Amino acid sequence: MAQVVITIKVMPESPDVDLDVVLEECKKLVVSFGTEVGKTEIEPIAFGLKALKIIFVSDEAKGGTDDLEKDITAIEGVQSAETVDVRRALG
Repeated sequence: MAQVVITIKVMPESPDVDLDVVLEECKKLVVSFGTEVGKTEIEPIAFGLKALKIIFVSDEAKGGTDDLEKDITAIEGVQSAETVDVRRALG
């Protein structure tokens, strides 16, 4: 099977949420999903609110990320987690 590059966007409940703490919890969940976090980005949204984007490579055979999104949403301070991009890795 092919490898896919997955981007999950994590929205905090408020601008006061410590994204470093959320990121560490997300990394643990991604590792339990069976892969390592490749890259992270912080995206300004509005009025001081910032979203966390987690980018990682996974085996296509694992299927969807619904369970991972649900686990990330359960982290304290996280409002939502959504897979915003899935692409096949080339090379």
